[in-house]
Amino acid sequence: MLALALRSVRRRPGSFAATLLSAFLGALVVMTFNSLHDTAGAPGVDAVSAETLTTAAGVVGGYGTLLVLFAVASTLTVNVRRRTAEMDLLRCSGATPAQLGRMVVGEAVAVSLAGALLAIGPAVLGGRVLLGLFQDSGQVAGSVDHSFGPVALVSGFGITLFAAAGAAFLAVRRAGRERRPGKGRARAYLTGAALLLGAGSVCSTFAFTATAEALMAPAAYGSILLAVGFALLSANLLRAVLGRLPLPGPSGYLAVRLMRQRADQLSGVLMPLILFVGMATVTLHVQAVENDAIEASGVPKSVDAKNLETLNLTVVGIIVVFCCVMLVNSLYAATTYRRGEFGRQRLAGATPHQVLGVVAAESLVLTVTGVVCGTVAGLAGIIPFTVVRTDSVLPDRGPGIWLGIVAVAAAATMATSLLTARRAVSTPAVEAVAPAA
Repeated sequence: MLALALRSVRRRPGSFAATLLSAFLGALVVMTFNSLHDTAGAPGVDAVSAETLTTAAGVVGGYGTLLVLFAVASTLTVNVRRRTAEMDLLRCSGATPAQLGRMVVGEAVAVSLAGALLAIGPAVLGGRVLLGLFQDSGQVAGSVDHSFGPVALVSGFGITLFAAAGAAFLAVRRAGRERRPGKGRARAYLTGAALLLGAGSVCSTFAFTATAEALMAPAAYGSILLAVGFALLSANLLRAVLGRLPLPGPSGYLAVRLMRQRADQLSGVLMPLILFVGMATVTLHVQAVENDAIEASGVPKSVDAKNLETLNLTVVGIIVVFCCVMLVNSLYAATTYRRGEFGRQRLAGATPHQVLGVVAAESLVLTVTGVVCGTVAGLAGIIPFTVVRTDSVLPDRGPGIWLGIVAVAAAATMATSLLTARRAVSTPAVEAVAPAA
């Protein structure tokens, strides 16, 4: 089955492009920031520079690891679901579930290994650029040279390959078995743990003083954990929204009916959307409140404050790029997979305009659901931090930052869905419903 997996990758490289891109970006993020550990441990690096580099690598490396796991998992889940007919044919030919699992895991590992290898060069350049930013801001001594060593390589390859193998194994198990009572207990435990830990971390913000150095940490981490919990609950949240959302017109009616049937599949799209909105909202607003408080006090920013601001902005930059790529990958794969469905709708009498209307309605529902859940997670961290830091309930800057985040999320969701669907409906309906050769 491993030989079959390698031949499958060679014969159909286009179908694995989304997995390759997710693995490449994940390995790039992990290796870029973990190379700062190698740099900090090099001979001749002073204590202050080493501490700054280690902190940046630890904080952003943790975010990067979480994003890699979600990105590869969501991409592989969609990819495996697209191959249901192929899996059924292999089972009819005598393949056992264990053999199918080895095949899918082998494909994922091979593609992820290629992505990690391709990421080495860009990660070296990215690490040098990142070190230069710290040196330009005076947080790291100019005499420090960038090092790319075993920590970056082992972490990059290890995390990427582990995420690919684990996500592929879980995806093929879900695709190969019917849902049974109690089957989702592990997911339920993870969801409950994320929500409870997130709520506890957010509430612990009130135990800090306004000038405590660690004041940002419980609010930000709690909000992020809540976003993870909502992302894991995305299928149930989507069903709840659809149960109370009567969209007008035939396109709206059909969109709601289809989304109710495909809620589990669409959760792979909602996950990156909720994470993006939640993490970006809390990080940018908390940093904005902190900057306003420091400016109002008239005290110049300390080195630690500059380090924290640099980390926060870097984290947001990574989140924006990575989550948008995750979102685009998931939407592209999910919409391309529906080429046959669009063809059957057109053969039943729907016009291409009506098909695109269904896709637009679905994208609108996904965007609203993701924005609402992500905003709730973000506010859960913003409000306690703002109350403790400034005695206000909400930041004074208004909704400008939040509107920018929502605009990016909506543009990525709507544009990807509609452009991919437009390309799908350009195929003649008879050709679209024909079985693949």
